[in-house]
Amino acid sequence: MRALISVSDKTGIVELAKTLQSFKWEIISTGGTSKALKDAGVTVKDISDITGFPEMLDGRVKTLHPKIHGGLLALRENPEHMAVAKQHEIGLIDMVVVNLYPFEKTVAKENVTLEDAIENIDIGGPSMIRSAAKNYQSVAVLTDPTDYAQVVAELKANAGQVTPETRALLGKKAFYRTAEYDLAIATFLSPTPLRYGENPHQKANYLGVPYQQLQGKELSFNNIIDIDAAAAIVSDFQEPAVTVVKHTNPCCAAVGKTPLEAYQKALTGDPVSAFGGIVGCNREVDKALAEAMGKLFLEVIVAPSFSEEAKAVLAAKKNLRLVFLDKTESAWDYKKTARGFLAQERDRMTTHAADMKVVTKMKAPDNLHDLLFAWKICRHVKSNAIVLAKDGVVIGVGAGQMSRIDALDMAIKKARQHSADKLKGCVLASDAFFPFRDVVDSAAEANISEIIQPGGSIRDDESIQACDEHRIAMVFTDKRHFKH
Repeated sequence: MRALISVSDKTGIVELAKTLQSFKWEIISTGGTSKALKDAGVTVKDISDITGFPEMLDGRVKTLHPKIHGGLLALRENPEHMAVAKQHEIGLIDMVVVNLYPFEKTVAKENVTLEDAIENIDIGGPSMIRSAAKNYQSVAVLTDPTDYAQVVAELKANAGQVTPETRALLGKKAFYRTAEYDLAIATFLSPTPLRYGENPHQKANYLGVPYQQLQGKELSFNNIIDIDAAAAIVSDFQEPAVTVVKHTNPCCAAVGKTPLEAYQKALTGDPVSAFGGIVGCNREVDKALAEAMGKLFLEVIVAPSFSEEAKAVLAAKKNLRLVFLDKTESAWDYKKTARGFLAQERDRMTTHAADMKVVTKMKAPDNLHDLLFAWKICRHVKSNAIVLAKDGVVIGVGAGQMSRIDALDMAIKKARQHSADKLKGCVLASDAFFPFRDVVDSAAEANISEIIQPGGSIRDDESIQACDEHRIAMVFTDKRHFKH
């Protein structure tokens, strides 16, 4: 058995190496790690003795060699691999212990130079980690000194062997580490620094395909998040659609025969919240629409195109950002946590009239336009989410509440701010099922006539009974749209 050890952070490495040596593992090492192990009495073979080449170019090249990566990547159960390894005198490597040059710590220093940052970009380390992790079924890869104690205990309990389960866990962790490392490098070298993050005291960069901006101030961290939200909402509609987004939630949204009509209708929903918002439109912004938008203070307008006349009108607002709507997007949605990344498929599920199941005595109307409209909008609202709509206009939104009844109360309050008559005959969309009948009872008090929700609660029967009592039509979609 052979282990290759090459670490910047030498915490705990001597104990690990001595444990390996006690079970007759051969240890290969590089540069400073080799010296530290030899000074501690560990028998070490230098990497140059394996490759036949000295470390060169100030240490930039030392492990990038077939005798290293062949030893890591060779499939033990593949006779052809084993024959090639024997032919070229490639010894198998069964463990890699590598932690990377301290790039993150280096660039966190005040006044760090580009030269210092670049010299702390590890090349051989990530390459060995990836090779070992790809072959985790045969190779153990350790990238974090906090894992050494577990591996030492396992070696002692298993006659010098690492279990397949531990190798699998370490392999997954290794790929995360190289992803995190590359992200840190890309962030530092990013050509698109932002003024700041969510708050002025937070540094920020944008990594990705640049947004096509026609005019206005540079985009902020929050602008970019809201632009994505606005673009996603209006892209859901075939007919002309406009939304105004605040903090990723649509405070206004409507569809119309023309973009201007959709915009004018949208503003009737919540003109107060629209102030300072990000507007999304799924049609070209023409002169008439530009003139209407120019009457309100807006941060960003995102649309597939702007007519020359519209550009001339909006040019007077020099800080207003005009951004082209690009419908291309990653198939995956990523979120960062304090300990790693989450990745999920984007919620692109659509609902059609044929997918709806009427569950009440009152039947839904033949024209399901408002129900489908509210359901599409609700998909883009933070959970717990309630959307009230009427005549293709969002009239009230309850977003991000801790209970569904609170979300409804907020949406009703919003709708009543501008007209007491708005609620009569409107529809209600909920992103998830009703745990109790209280939402239906409150909806009835507000004169809401139709409800669309996923269904699936153990108390669905109570909500259905409440709808029947209040003569409200309710349909189930069997599809949930949580958004966290």
